[in-house]
Amino acid sequence: MAKPIIGVIGGSGVYDLPGLEDLREERVATPWGEPSDALRFGRIGETQAVFLPRHGRGHRLSPSGINYRANIDALKRAGVTDIVSVSACGSFKEHLYPGLFVLVDQFVDRTFGRQSSFFGNGCVAHVSMAHPIAPDLQKRIAAAAQAENIPFVKGGTYVCMEGPQFSSYAESLTYKAAGYDVIGMTACPEVKLAREAEISYATIAMVTDFDCWHPEHDDVDVAAIIKLVNENAAKAARLLARLLADMPTTRAPCPIGSDRALDTALITAKDARDPALLEKLDAIMKRVNGA
Repeated sequence: MAKPIIGVIGGSGVYDLPGLEDLREERVATPWGEPSDALRFGRIGETQAVFLPRHGRGHRLSPSGINYRANIDALKRAGVTDIVSVSACGSFKEHLYPGLFVLVDQFVDRTFGRQSSFFGNGCVAHVSMAHPIAPDLQKRIAAAAQAENIPFVKGGTYVCMEGPQFSSYAESLTYKAAGYDVIGMTACPEVKLAREAEISYATIAMVTDFDCWHPEHDDVDVAAIIKLVNENAAKAARLLARLLADMPTTRAPCPIGSDRALDTALITAKDARDPALLEKLDAIMKRVNGA
């Protein structure tokens, strides 16, 4: 069995991963452009980790301005086997209160201005997204949260909007009526690209506010959100440190096959594939190409 290398993508407020030993930084070049920031390599206990701040240090990048393909490709080139995504979110339900962590297991993609696939004309692939979250990884995150006495809920649907504006009242009511649990701006297309890259993926959605549907919270306030973001970041650091410290030294295959997603996804005949696109896909298709 392989040795796990855990990639952590930090969202709003999570611009570092405290406790990393043997720390080094490296800027990883990708054929898709520049990642959000330099990758930070290190370990906690025996577990190797790679940290990437999604918005860049100083929160330079808008949700729509993030190069999601470059981020996932860079983590793939770094040998990452599992990604833990940390994201701020709003809530549509009273029991999902600010400060709670939601370990979502489904996504609804409402983005429209982002590159959502590594594949395309010249090499077509259709990966399954029926179950986007790797169950073993999610169970380990839940166990770490429980061990650190961090309130969390396991399961839920995250709707990803384009942003950077918050929802209108009508949008918020629509999403609430649809039964969605939380809303954010960054999970998609990140989760889809991770599946194409055959990296297991799980999300920690940190509730910062009730979305504007709530009669007592109908005007989302950035200052109030930042306060919750900072509080959540401290809890996330504890959770991630425990997760990495308790990670087993060997990694079993993902039970839903997220680490072999391309086995049943590639549809373009080998002799019809575009060499230029295949060159860009060198890291993503490394396993299926036998390299």
